[in-house]
Amino acid sequence: MVKRFAFFAYGCFAYLTFLGTFLYAIGFVSGFLVPTRLDGPLQEGLGVSLLIDAGLLTLFAVQHSVMARRQFKAWWTQFVPEPIERSTYVLFASVALLFLFAQWRPLGGLVWSIDSAPGKTVLWTMAASGWGLVLFATVLINHFDLFGVRQVWLAFTGRPYTKLPFGTPALYRVVRHPLYLGFILAFWSTPTMTLAHLVFAFTTTVYILVAIQLEESDLVAEHGLSYETYRRRVPMLIPRAPRPITHPAGIAPRSIVRKG
Repeated sequence: MVKRFAFFAYGCFAYLTFLGTFLYAIGFVSGFLVPTRLDGPLQEGLGVSLLIDAGLLTLFAVQHSVMARRQFKAWWTQFVPEPIERSTYVLFASVALLFLFAQWRPLGGLVWSIDSAPGKTVLWTMAASGWGLVLFATVLINHFDLFGVRQVWLAFTGRPYTKLPFGTPALYRVVRHPLYLGFILAFWSTPTMTLAHLVFAFTTTVYILVAIQLEESDLVAEHGLSYETYRRRVPMLIPRAPRPITHPAGIAPRSIVRKG
């Protein structure tokens, strides 16, 4: 019972750390209410600052992608108990992001600036919609399972973990990755685009596109024709009319929407 409680407490701590990190990320990218921000005047050499920022982004990308792979999980769970594997992933990702926020070097420079009130309103609304879309997308695919709370709760109550069933709820029938679409909207929708913001938005967008390929490779390996059918029918990030697919007899399109 002590171990179960320890796992549950650890999972709750990891989840609360994620929530704090997510809220800080909104302020960091948008430039308000937090001590460190994405934008600002250049304070060190441009080359050195670029190298530091690139290293921080690379550190997060490697951690976030490697720890999400099936092969790594199979090895990792030899040392980390399965009930807290997801919570550990969430905690490590949060720590990597907090380190990025603390060490980020603004680069100065101005790429564009929208001064009109209507233009600013539109862009801030798009950014807020992006952050909201991220959270809504996690709710659609079971928010607490995605961030490890369901796993530690089931362990605490003595019940075995069961994988979530296939499903394409709401937005997942329109695009395969609404969560990633939300991040892209949030990162690019700004009335003032500085050099640092451009580097951040461009690099994270490239990372998202690469991460999608890795993630979908795992999903195809695990779910075969079901995910292949879904992938052919539903666009990755940009909504469009769904394509009609002819299925072999007895096979219906399904998808899994679990992330990472």
